[in-house]
Amino acid sequence: MDIYQLAIRPLLFNVLKTDSEWLHQQTIRSFSWLSQTPTNWVNQRLKQSLCLYDSRLEQNFFGLNFPNPVGLAAGFDKDGVAAGIWSNLGFGFAELGTVTFHAQPGNPCPRLFRLPLDKAALNRMGFNNSGAAVMAARLVQEKQDSTHLIPIGINLGKSKVTPLEAAAQDYVDSFRLLKDLGDYFVVNVSSPNTPGLRSLQDASMLSAILNLLQQENNTQKPIFVKIAPDLSWEAIADIIILAKTYQLAGIIATNTTISRDGLKTQVIDQTGKSPQDEAGGISGEPLRDRSTEVIRFIWQQTQGQIPIIGVGGIFSSEDAWEKITAGASLIQVYTGWIYEGPLMVRRILAGLLSKLEQNGLNSVNEAVGLEFKNQK
Repeated sequence: MDIYQLAIRPLLFNVLKTDSEWLHQQTIRSFSWLSQTPTNWVNQRLKQSLCLYDSRLEQNFFGLNFPNPVGLAAGFDKDGVAAGIWSNLGFGFAELGTVTFHAQPGNPCPRLFRLPLDKAALNRMGFNNSGAAVMAARLVQEKQDSTHLIPIGINLGKSKVTPLEAAAQDYVDSFRLLKDLGDYFVVNVSSPNTPGLRSLQDASMLSAILNLLQQENNTQKPIFVKIAPDLSWEAIADIIILAKTYQLAGIIATNTTISRDGLKTQVIDQTGKSPQDEAGGISGEPLRDRSTEVIRFIWQQTQGQIPIIGVGGIFSSEDAWEKITAGASLIQVYTGWIYEGPLMVRRILAGLLSKLEQNGLNSVNEAVGLEFKNQK
C-alpha cells in the first residue's frame, strides 16, 4: 500500500491545496535535517523501505560507480542542503543546483505551479540559490561529516547579473569553487527562466564556455551539457560536435519545454490564467515523448558513443525503459517523483529488473540503445 498516493498527495494537492514552492521548502528542510543525522533510525527505515540493490543495475562511467541508473534531477536540492540523504531514498546518483556564482533570489513569486490534469509542473524559478561559495562551504562540511554513497553532480548556471558576453567566465568562477566537491558537472544553458540563457546553446557561445571550463578542469572532472527539448535537430547536431570537440562526458536530454501543446489544464488556480499566458518551463508527462525523441536522435548521431542522461516525464518503469532503450545510460526524475511519491524509485528499479529478465539481459548496460541493436 502506498500511503503517499492514497492519502498524503490527495490531502496536500486537492484538499489543502498547498502552495507548490512552500511545500517544496518544507520538504527540503526535512531532508536537510535527515542529511545531517545520517545514522538515525528514520534513515535506516528509509533505506529498508526505499532502496533496492542489485548488481544488474550497477554501471561505471568516468571512474564513478552508479549503484542504479535512477538519479535525482537538478532543481530539487538547489543549494546542496540535503546532499547526504539522496542515497537513502533509493537514488543511484543526485544532481545539486542549479547554482550560480552570484547568489540570487530568482524570479518573483508565485513561480512554481502543479498541473495535475497533465501530471506536469510549470516553473519559472529563475535559478534562485545562495551562490557557489555558500554551496562549496556546505559541501566541504558535509564531506567531513559523511561519505557519499552515490555520485553527486553539480549543475552550473549563469548568474542573472552577468552579461551574456561574460557568461563563460561566470561558469568558470563557479566551477573553480566547486570542482573538488562534485563528482561530475553540468553546464546548464537550457533553462527558459533566465533572460537570454538559451542563446548560449548557440555553437559559438557554447564553445567559448566549454573551452574555458576545460582549461580550468585540471582534475578531469566529467562535464555534461544540458540541452532544451525545443532545439532544432540542426542545433542539437551542432552541440553533439561540440561535445566531441571538448571531450564532454555526455549530454543531458532534456530541460523543461516552453511548448504548451496538448495541455489539458485550462486555468492555473493560483493565478486565474491559462498555462499559455504564464511564463516558464513545463516538466513532467507533456515532456516525455519529446525528450525521448531527442535521446534517440543523439544516440543515432553518435552511434551510442556519447553517454546520455535522459530526463523528462519519467513516472514508471515503462517510461524509464523507453528512455534507456532509446539510448539513455542514466535517467533522472523530479516531477514524476513529486506525483508518484518516495516509493517511485524502488518501483522503477524493480520494474527494470523484470524488463531485463524478460529480454534475457544480464545488466542495465546491455539495455542501453536496445531498440537500435534489435534493428540490426
